[in-house]
Order: sequence, then C-alpha cells, then structure tokens
Amino acid sequence: MKTFREIYQYRELLKTNIKKDIRGRYKGSVLGVLWTFLNPLLQVFVYYIVFPYLMRGAAIPNYLVYLITGLIPWTFFLTTVSQGTTAIKANAGILKKVYFPREILLFSQVCSGWVNFMISCIIILIFCLIFGVGISVQLIVVPLISLIEGMLILGIIYILSAINVYVQDIEYIVQFILNMLFYGTPVLYSLSQFSGANRILYSLIAYNPITILIDAYRDCLLYHVWPNWLALATVACLSVVVILVGRVIFHKLERGFAEEL
Repeated sequence: MKTFREIYQYRELLKTNIKKDIRGRYKGSVLGVLWTFLNPLLQVFVYYIVFPYLMRGAAIPNYLVYLITGLIPWTFFLTTVSQGTTAIKANAGILKKVYFPREILLFSQVCSGWVNFMISCIIILIFCLIFGVGISVQLIVVPLISLIEGMLILGIIYILSAINVYVQDIEYIVQFILNMLFYGTPVLYSLSQFSGANRILYSLIAYNPITILIDAYRDCLLYHVWPNWLALATVACLSVVVILVGRVIFHKLERGFAEEL
C-alpha cells in the first residue's frame, strides 16, 4: 500500500513520464505517432506474405485478422518488457539527483505501452470490419485482458530492471529470450498445428501465459465468444504473484542503485 500511496503523491510526475514515453518513442521522426499504426501494419504485411509459405498459415480461416489479433498484443508485451528492462539504467542521471519512487519509471512504461496498445486496437477493429469478421459484445472484455497483460509485464520488469542495474548483460539476454518466446507463442500459427507434436512442446506452448492472453484476445475480437475465464484468472493470479515477488527483489536491489549507476 505504501508504494501506491507514494505513486499517488507523485501522480503528476507519473503523468509527465507517460507523456514523455509516448512522445519520445517516435521523437524526431516525420510521421511521429502515426508509427503506432504503421509499425504493426508493416509487420502484418511481411508475415502475411512470407509465413503462409513456411508453415501453411494460409489454411487458418481469416488469417490476416488472425495474424493482427495476435501480433498487436504481442508487440505490447515485447516493446514494454524491452523498454522496461532498461528503464532504471536509462534514467541514471535523474535518479542520482532527485528523489521519487523508482517504481514510477516502471509504471510509466506499462501505462504508455498500454495507451499505444489501445490506439493500435483501432487497427484490429478496422480489419475486423473490412474483412467481414465484425465486432461483438465480447469487445468489452479486451480492456480487462490488457490490464492482466499489463500486470504481468509490470511484475516481469520489476525483476529485470533491478537486476539489469547490476548485470548489464541482462538486456541482451532478455532480447534473446523474447525472440525465442515469439516462436513459442501462436502469433503466426495455430496451436492446433502442434497437436500431434511432442507432448512437452505442445504443453509449453499451450500453458505459456502469453498464449492464454492472445487466445483470449482472439476469442473476443475474432471468434466472438467469451474467453476461457479459468485460464484468464490463472494468468491474473500468476501476474499478482510475479508483481509481489518482483517488488521484493526490486526494493532489495534498489538500495544499491546509486552506487551502481
């Protein structure tokens, strides 16, 4: 509770950091915030052209919408974890000069990533309408799913950002793991394609928390059914546990930030 009280007291700083993160993401570019739309569109275009020839992705009904409903949530996770891992080290200068709750740097990363994700969801809705998928009442669950995803990300970057201050190789290891995780999550392919594969491999993909979240997004946006509430609640509970563990690690390592940065 102390953390939330402090963050509330420094809420103006949090708002400023969120705005800075959103504006700074494409600072100096000609198109600016339009890249929030263009980046996922360009990625979808590349994967839509190439991937069906590699793993028969074209056999998936409404593959283009299937692709974008997986890729945009994945981009939210990838971008926020990557930037959150380096958030403390990237702000070393201000950390040495001014006191404020260090968690604000992590909360601002998650919040700015969430804002970008919600803006990008406009692209998903446009694709759903253009390609005849339509929209349904299940759309109201999308903010809840994104909240759970944001909680999971927050817990992860609590741990990674603190360790990265002491072990700077972490950010490179994280990039490698994220690349591996991308192919271990059914963003481009369907999990059913692995139903006859090694049971361990199938289970690793099926019980991957990001797989559960992306399936939930697709249930609401593509298939117009309610998500698997039990699986979603499990990920929510896991996210809370990761946050609690992450806070303990963060606060223990926080004491040495000034000396290490």
